[in-house]
Amino acid sequence: MVWIIIGFLVVGGIVALVIAGQREASSTGEDDLLASRLVEFSERGEVASLEEIELSQPFQERVIVPILLKVGEISTRFTPQHLIEDTELKIELAGNPIRMAASTFLASRFVIAGVLGGFLFIIFLFAPPSAININPYLIVPLFAIVGFFFPQLWLQGKINSRQHEIRKAMPDALDLLTICVEAGLGFDAAMSKVSDKWENELSLSFSRAIREVQLGKLRRDALKDMAERIGLAEMTSFVAAVIQSEQLGVSMAKVLRIQSEQMRVKRRQRAEEEAHKAPVKMIIPMAFLTFPSIFIVLLAPAAFRMANTFGGSGGLGQ
Repeated sequence: MVWIIIGFLVVGGIVALVIAGQREASSTGEDDLLASRLVEFSERGEVASLEEIELSQPFQERVIVPILLKVGEISTRFTPQHLIEDTELKIELAGNPIRMAASTFLASRFVIAGVLGGFLFIIFLFAPPSAININPYLIVPLFAIVGFFFPQLWLQGKINSRQHEIRKAMPDALDLLTICVEAGLGFDAAMSKVSDKWENELSLSFSRAIREVQLGKLRRDALKDMAERIGLAEMTSFVAAVIQSEQLGVSMAKVLRIQSEQMRVKRRQRAEEEAHKAPVKMIIPMAFLTFPSIFIVLLAPAAFRMANTFGGSGGLGQ
């Protein structure tokens, strides 16, 4: 029962993080949620007070999200600036999956730790002593620490999965870029074709860079920012080659062709590296799962026969 409650608490913390992120994402396009509600009621022709409009919002909009935002504002005052900047960079590297500010994300670590530790403490406090066979003074701090580090581990997992997806999609994207440039399109139009062709993290990064260029940012600055948001050495090398070819007047198609070939070589080398790691990774499951089963199948009949033989001769001699 305790583990079931712990599972519900973890899921509840994750849901709270997602709700807070969605709330912050929606608030970027709305100056005031209550004002939009008031406009909605006025368009319907209904007369409602500010309190009625506020009560018409969902529970998470009225209670959960304001609490998380308030905790984030308070924690910002006591958080070093370099830690906030480092968290913002990690959120960008992860693709900002839950649309959450760095201060709110840092505050969520304390919230989840407090929720897990507090509820477990309450459970151990009111549970009968005969139903608890573990030390609460060890379990409560342990799960509080797990709740504190869980958002950070989750964010690092998102970063790794996003970078793996981008690294896997880069050779095909560079091939399409090369074909489009050789066909006569400009580099920006070729990037737009790539962003329209696929629905992945790389195409989203290209699309964001194109929008930044359309808004007036220099293309080399937009590409550098894109490489920083991705955080891959392959993308940094690609951007550096494109900027250098633009400054020196080298053929863009030739540069893209060379970059595409290099990406394919690197992808083949990574595949070979993973293939060489496979036998080492297979040792543990083979030693603890496969070999014991083989020994049981091969040696069990001989062991039973030897036991019957020696057992029968011993009884005959007596």
